[in-house]
Amino acid sequence: MLVSQNSTRRNYKDSVFVDLFAHDISAKENFISLYNALHGTNLDVATTEIQPVMIEKVLYMKYYNDVAMLVDGKIVVMIEHQSTINENMPFRFLEYIARIYEKITNPKEKFERKLMKLPVPEFYVFYNGKEDFPSESEMKLSDAFIKLDENKNFPLEICVKVININVDKENPVLNRCEALKEYSEFMEQVRFNLENKIPEALTVAIKQSIKQGFLSDYLSRKSTEVENMLLTEYDYDTDIAVQRQEAYEDGAQQTKIETAKNLLNFGDSVEKVAQVTGLSIEEITALVK
Repeated sequence: MLVSQNSTRRNYKDSVFVDLFAHDISAKENFISLYNALHGTNLDVATTEIQPVMIEKVLYMKYYNDVAMLVDGKIVVMIEHQSTINENMPFRFLEYIARIYEKITNPKEKFERKLMKLPVPEFYVFYNGKEDFPSESEMKLSDAFIKLDENKNFPLEICVKVININVDKENPVLNRCEALKEYSEFMEQVRFNLENKIPEALTVAIKQSIKQGFLSDYLSRKSTEVENMLLTEYDYDTDIAVQRQEAYEDGAQQTKIETAKNLLNFGDSVEKVAQVTGLSIEEITALVK
């Protein structure tokens, strides 16, 4: 049976970032290096216990939440990698951490009198999109709350650290974690090749990065898998962009319809309503009926 290229892409659910820091044979070393870079610690790969606790199918489409690791049973580090800033990340992390706690705790303990101990959660977004964004910033769940009292201290809060990992932003984390820095260099090469419409852009980017020493071992071992993951990532970004455009167009159309209804209620002619709203005579006539 023949399998289309697009079908093949859909088998790759991970992004390169997730594979590099959660699933590859080098993932533990890479993740602990990243953890040390974020915390200024020196955890040892051999003696540090990490447990993947990612949740599948939390959001629409085909992606997991990106990277969630339980470190020595004490800290849950959750990382999302994004090429577009999403201000709803604190709320999404709230959903994630609730499901992760359900996954890693004994449900019976919730009903016992003794206090149930929970690993401390940490939330990060690693951003490498094209829009200009600060080297480091913070998002809070409370920013989304309806403010009835500006001075109120909200009983629920989630703080998300947003780290711009584009090489030109020179975030110190990149210099403290070689794997993250090389990943950023590699993705910069991928973006350059795509934007300049270089033939076989992804294949060329992989070869260039190997030659320059960025993720050489990883890319040499998994060049085909990486290319398929990149193709899937860009398919995913395109899908999201189309969905956003469709949502915008649906909203704009609905606004025109509501405006037309109001004008008709005020007694304006079909012709005038068409001129004001941009709807066709046929569409407005249907509203009248």
